[in-house]
Amino acid sequence: MRLGLKVDVDTLRGTREGVPRLLEILGRHGVAATFLFSLGPDHTGRAIKRIFRAGFFGKVRRTSVLKHYGLRTLLYGTLLPGPDIGARAADVMRGVRDAGHETGIHCWDHIRWQDGVATADAEWTRREMDKACERYAAIFGEPPTTHGAAGWQMNVHALRLTQQLGFDYCSDGRGTHPHLPVWRGELVRCPQFPTTLPTLDELIGVDGVTEDNVAAHVLERTRDPRASGHVYTLHAELEGGRLAGAFEQLLTGWKAQGWMLGPVRALRDAVEPLALPRCEVGPGSVEGRSGTLLVQGEEFLADALLREAA
Repeated sequence: MRLGLKVDVDTLRGTREGVPRLLEILGRHGVAATFLFSLGPDHTGRAIKRIFRAGFFGKVRRTSVLKHYGLRTLLYGTLLPGPDIGARAADVMRGVRDAGHETGIHCWDHIRWQDGVATADAEWTRREMDKACERYAAIFGEPPTTHGAAGWQMNVHALRLTQQLGFDYCSDGRGTHPHLPVWRGELVRCPQFPTTLPTLDELIGVDGVTEDNVAAHVLERTRDPRASGHVYTLHAELEGGRLAGAFEQLLTGWKAQGWMLGPVRALRDAVEPLALPRCEVGPGSVEGRSGTLLVQGEEFLADALLREAA
């Protein structure tokens, strides 16, 4: 009954304003989490290029992007230069570590990764991940040990790098349970602990779900015990902003349901990583989110049979 909390920090505003608020909330509840940082330029405004992507406008309308991110952030990289998040907010990032939370990499440039990695080659992918690793080491004085991809976007080169760069585990995709990823027959020996629950912005505005009742809808999905646990992804810009109240409701509700809350690393430390089942991974869709992302597929039959026998 472990539930890992993963905080994606996408923007400068999320780092400077959302992260401190989340630290205060988590501290009050006595809970640690995994914070994954965007470490390079904030180019949030360039997301306007997604205008032709199916479902993009619907998501923007449902989730009040302007209210959550602010006008200034939505102009970064277009009418305003993109500020260097790692250079301007390194003290906030180190404060997360000093408060006892796990830290790791989200990306170098969030928009560039999310919109470019799907079709990128090995050189482009390596360059982006190397820049993020180097900046992380400069800020924290040690190499990163975990990675959670921006927008849950990955390619085979990035998956290979999770192993080559020596990450202990990653949380790059969406799925149902921890696994070793297999991309078109190629096994990657870096365990994945995927996001298993919907995010608040995927639920709000659909089937009567509002900011006021969204926590109850998530808690309904965690009501029953689950041996493999859950990973919940929150965003510093959302749960560290206007949706902080909903996040507090979730923390209280999960405790009442009996979940042990903590960083995603706690789930990793509770298993033998290389003994995890092998599962196909690849591009797929998730309800409430536009575009495709890394999605966990079928478990290899031999692994499934072994799990049933155990």
